[in-house]
Amino acid sequence: MTVLPRTSTAKPEPSRPGVLERVHEWVVTIDHKRLGILYISAGILFFLVGGIEAGVIRYQLAYAANPTIDPVTFNQMFTMHGTTMVFLVGMPVLLGFGNYLTPLMIGTRDMAFPRLNAWGFWVFLFGGLLLYYSFIGSSGLYGAPGAPDVGWFAYSPLTTRAFNRGNNVDYWTLGILVSGFGSMATGINLVVTILCLRCKGMKLMRMPIMVWSMLVTGFLVMIALPVLTAAQVMLLFDRFLGAHFFDPQLEGSVLLWQHLFWFFGHPEVYILIIPAFGFISEIIPVFSRKVIFGYTMMVVALVWIAFQSMGVWAHHMFAVGLPPSLNAFFAASTFLIAVPTGIKIFNWIGTIWGGRIIYKTPMLFALGFVGMFVIGGLTGIMLATVPFDWDVSDSYFVVGHFHYVLFGGTLFAIFGAIYYWFPKMSGKMLSEKLGKLHFWVLFIGFNLTFAPMHVSGMLGMPRRIYTYAPDRGLDIWNLLSSIGYGVQFIAILIFVWNILHSLRKGEDAGDDPWDAWTLEWATTSPPKSWNFNPLPVVKSRRPLWDAKHPEDPDHEYE
Repeated sequence: MTVLPRTSTAKPEPSRPGVLERVHEWVVTIDHKRLGILYISAGILFFLVGGIEAGVIRYQLAYAANPTIDPVTFNQMFTMHGTTMVFLVGMPVLLGFGNYLTPLMIGTRDMAFPRLNAWGFWVFLFGGLLLYYSFIGSSGLYGAPGAPDVGWFAYSPLTTRAFNRGNNVDYWTLGILVSGFGSMATGINLVVTILCLRCKGMKLMRMPIMVWSMLVTGFLVMIALPVLTAAQVMLLFDRFLGAHFFDPQLEGSVLLWQHLFWFFGHPEVYILIIPAFGFISEIIPVFSRKVIFGYTMMVVALVWIAFQSMGVWAHHMFAVGLPPSLNAFFAASTFLIAVPTGIKIFNWIGTIWGGRIIYKTPMLFALGFVGMFVIGGLTGIMLATVPFDWDVSDSYFVVGHFHYVLFGGTLFAIFGAIYYWFPKMSGKMLSEKLGKLHFWVLFIGFNLTFAPMHVSGMLGMPRRIYTYAPDRGLDIWNLLSSIGYGVQFIAILIFVWNILHSLRKGEDAGDDPWDAWTLEWATTSPPKSWNFNPLPVVKSRRPLWDAKHPEDPDHEYE
């Protein structure tokens, strides 16, 4: 008898897409989660480049009369470092988290305008690459090739044709102009998504603080960035069409540029810090095992900060000779904006107080954020005092201050957010051992770098100088800052290794590794392309608590 082979009824496994197919999927994607990861990844790459530029600066300033770098190269380094960190690191990473998390947190399937979302990312990336093309495609002062060398705020008359006949300023202007369109598109998308696509039961006062922070940031982006765009268009008119908006030799006003730039520049500080407030407001309650203290006042403080941030810009201009009445007004408004910021600090402390604190890596970075941001805020209050500001304006005291705000604040919060949401994005846990090592090395290196700058600034060291005399008492403080940079560099290497190793061999995360409360943890890790099926219905600010404890719903926090 002939035995016929049994015909298998099993379905053949689908073939895995090749590398080119996977790359193509990411390039053409309109999925908010992939676009969020692209934003964050691009921001991290620019962060590494900007960090290398910072290393060049610190190496040059490590000791007095260092002949390693010429003045033009030094000017290019600090211009590109500042521009990169503000426009190509802080904004894309924070907006990338907003892209990824906002639809998940409000229980919807995607952003309101998915194709606009994709357009925004690629325009941002093109603008960043255009800026960096200046290293090989532009000619600067005296026709020498090189990147922009006019500072990240590009004060006139350094940008006029009379002073700078090369085209490196044009690369700076066009690169930031183009990437700004991408940021504005993302801001519009966030606002419309949050206001129009919340799931059933997700009232405004039930939204996570993180979502509130993205809503406020979206409005700030829509208001502040067009002002910078207009100023950059005026600068292009000056340089190419014979206009003289900012040329003092032809009755233009250098103060007009400063007013326009800082009207954008100070809200920009809050564009960079308000999403960080949102990250911390999600991390601290989860690892304190307590509901956020004073939810309503946290929301009020966010809106208050955003509103008042539009009226404090001229505290960057105390040294230019404004009338005493204007100095007094902007000093008072700067003091006043400390009130809502203080509310947030006390509310975070109130959340931690009496909680069952779990010292995981995200919580360490959250606690580090609170401490470093308080120091930065206190030195900001000092700078709001006009006579003190006159004394230390354009000194390294100011450099130390804003790094405590934007590095100790924004970047510490970003690292906390990466450790907190990486399991959701990748399905893998980051190493706790490496994460805690990363935190402590970075914490030590950060303070070793930027705390001495306050002292060197008080001793009279100006910003934007490529060297200094050996008899000024500045050597030890600059050497400490440069050593601190090396310690930070080691911390970043630990972080990068943690990411790469965990992606390959990390522990599986599961859907909710932190026992959290917001909706993104109700999905798979990583989430499916459609996020939710069916869309969730929420009845409180902690929908996952309701799902985990149906017998004992706690609505006292409503």
